[in-house]
This record gives sequence, structure tokens and C-alpha cells, in this order.
Amino acid sequence: MGKKGDLSDFERGMVVGARREWSEKEKISSERQFCGRKCLVDARGQRRMARLVRADRKATVTQITTRYNQGRQKSISERTVRPTLRQMGYSSRRPHRVPLLSAKNRKLRLQFAQAHRNWTIEDWKNVAWSDQSRFLLRHSDGRVRIWRRQHESMDPSCLVSTVQAGGGGVMVWGIFSWHSLGPLVPIEHRCNATAYLSIVADHVHPFMTTMYP
Repeated sequence: MGKKGDLSDFERGMVVGARREWSEKEKISSERQFCGRKCLVDARGQRRMARLVRADRKATVTQITTRYNQGRQKSISERTVRPTLRQMGYSSRRPHRVPLLSAKNRKLRLQFAQAHRNWTIEDWKNVAWSDQSRFLLRHSDGRVRIWRRQHESMDPSCLVSTVQAGGGGVMVWGIFSWHSLGPLVPIEHRCNATAYLSIVADHVHPFMTTMYP
């Protein structure tokens, strides 16, 4: 293409039109960077919301919204809280259910695990495991949900403790090892120390003698 003076009127018109079109697109692109609804929850507000979630993992969106708005001049709605929680990485999930253990029992279990961490499979083949449990005939799920991030599934605050409920079910005792299953023994009465020792005497010793002569 020649110099400006060498351009025809048609060519100059094409150049001017192309520049005008480029300018309009650049203006629209620049405006789009500032469009959209302004975020109502800033970084400080998100930290406040995270503290509320950690304080009560089972709180509903309504409860979180109410607690968040307490003492604040400008309130937000549930429609703002829900996407904000997702943006922060929180999701509403079903919690893992784990046995309710006291601090003493947790310490004993940890000591047991540490003492046997170097055992091989051959070592564990010589061990038998027994326990008693109640199976409910009528069970209410409860449908508990908690707010947590992806890596918090086993965080103590994200777990639901379970206990052996009484009434409306059947209590059984059982034993198993690497090699075989043992008997399943119904327990008709409360399994106190005396009843448990009776079960051990009647079933554990015969099972161990048979499996490990």
C-alpha cells in the first residue's frame, strides 16, 4: 500500500471504517470488565462467614444469613450467602458417621495402632476380632447435612458421632479372623461385664482353639 496521498477515497474510507470498528469493540471490551453485580461480601465479610460456618457446621443458609446480619448496617440475603459459600469452597454434604469415643478410648486406640504399625499381614492372620452391636428395626435417618470444604471430610467438626441405640432392635455378638467367620450370638439382655465374660468363655476359646490349634 502506498502513502496516504496515494490512497483513493474508497481505500481511505475502508481504513477509517476499520479503525472506527476496532475502537468500538475496544470500548465495549473495556466496559465489560466493569459490568456485572458488585460483590456484596468482601474479604472481611467472607472471613466472618467462615467463622460462622466453623462454629456450627449444621447451620442452614437461613441461620447463617441471620447470624451474619446481626449487628451489621447493611444486610445480605440468602441468595447472596449461598453463592458466596460456594465461592469460598464450602458445599452442603452428608457427614461421615463414626463411633462415639471418649478421649481416653481415642488415646488407647492410637497407642494400639502405634504399637502394631510394623506388623505384617502374617502377624494379623493370627488375630481374631470380636464386637457386639445393635441393629435397629426402625431407624430414623435424620438427614443431617454439614458445610465443609473438600479436604475437611474427616475433620472432627464435620463428623457425626453414633452410639448403640436402645429399644426396637436386636443385639448380637460376633467374632471373625482372617481365616473364618465365627458364631453370631444373640444377646437378649444388657451386655454387662458378667454377660460379656460368659460369651467369651462360651465362644471365643472354642473358636480360637479350632482356628489356631
